[in-house]
Amino acid sequence: MPYLFTSESVSEGHPDKVADQISDALLDHFLAFDPESKVACETLVTTGQVVLAGEVRSNTYLDVQNIVREVINKIGYTKGEYQFSGDSCGVISLIHEQSQDINQGVDRGAKEEQGAGDQGMMFGYATSETENYMPLALDISHKILHTLAELRREGKEISYLRPDAKAQVTLEYSDTNEPQRIDTIVVSTQHDAFDANDEKMLEKIKSDIISILIPRVKAQLPSETQKLFDDKIKYHINPTGKFVIGGPHGDTGLTGRKIIVDTYGGKGAHGGGAFSGKDPSKVDRSAAYAARHIAKNLVAAGVAEEILVQVSYAIGVVEPTSIYVDTYGTSKVGLSDGDIAKKVAQLFDMRPFAIEERLKLRNPIYLETAAYGHMGKEPVTITKVFESPYNGRIEKEVELFTWEKLDMVSEIKTAFNS
Repeated sequence: MPYLFTSESVSEGHPDKVADQISDALLDHFLAFDPESKVACETLVTTGQVVLAGEVRSNTYLDVQNIVREVINKIGYTKGEYQFSGDSCGVISLIHEQSQDINQGVDRGAKEEQGAGDQGMMFGYATSETENYMPLALDISHKILHTLAELRREGKEISYLRPDAKAQVTLEYSDTNEPQRIDTIVVSTQHDAFDANDEKMLEKIKSDIISILIPRVKAQLPSETQKLFDDKIKYHINPTGKFVIGGPHGDTGLTGRKIIVDTYGGKGAHGGGAFSGKDPSKVDRSAAYAARHIAKNLVAAGVAEEILVQVSYAIGVVEPTSIYVDTYGTSKVGLSDGDIAKKVAQLFDMRPFAIEERLKLRNPIYLETAAYGHMGKEPVTITKVFESPYNGRIEKEVELFTWEKLDMVSEIKTAFNS
């Protein structure tokens, strides 16, 4: 029987994402000037205020005020009328040194013996239903909001947009789990106050979203996906009415509250640990990236159409306590999921330091992950510049989204004869 499945995304101006981006900007600056930094940084944003808290062990010192303000202004909170602006908000730092009780289980004499920064389970997922091996509903949701942000910055076709926004896409699937059509699209976007009455304002916003935004999004998608857009789609655009008050003034934002948006939109599974603000010794982050890397390469190598990979750790222990694979009955290699998991353990070194080295995670690569998803983006090499009144100016060439590289496909095909 056909069924519906829904995923959502939130914009870079959503208060929780503002918090994530601040936490990851601070992490990047710590790693840029001291790659061995241990960081767990949390951010709270609300009307006119930013509060930083967490634990850090580092040989560098940062001008956190300036970093925070730059992030907020870049997102687009630059006007006093938003009740939250990079130039005028208060910034309170409560960051303190990391507990030695935690650190003693992580740092060892030999880096290869580095223990996991915490216990827990992490998941990676991949599916063949999109070119980037991501769930389709989430992929479209991300594209809707990324494109909406582009339109906001251009300020031409839609000039009234403000930074806060959410999107949601519902797909109809067939009995054989093939996407058939888009059933519903929800977009809620913050906007300037209108001179027109609320009804005319809402008509204008709905018309612009359907006639300007959606065609731009559709043009980015492959032809097979474009066919899922039809004239029967149900649109809910700002369904509660006007949305002038938004961002951290409308809702308090916290680091780590959008973990499903950050990963797979409800597909697969999630271990519960957030990513942003954590250095790669925290396996919540690094092992989740490594599990995605495994799952994506397995699907790309033809091992299965859909794969979930789970890895688990004990705090301070080097080797993972388990590796689990679920192919949802789509395996193509004539092996049980348990046997596939055993081969995965042979192919991929899942010790925390090995993950850091393989994916080049002790680099300032994290701000770019903090909006529109940590998974499914194109791996690229860029040059980033960091300036500090305490450390001077440095340029670093870094690889972003290394866990999205299809660099193990040939080895997997050899191992699985796929």
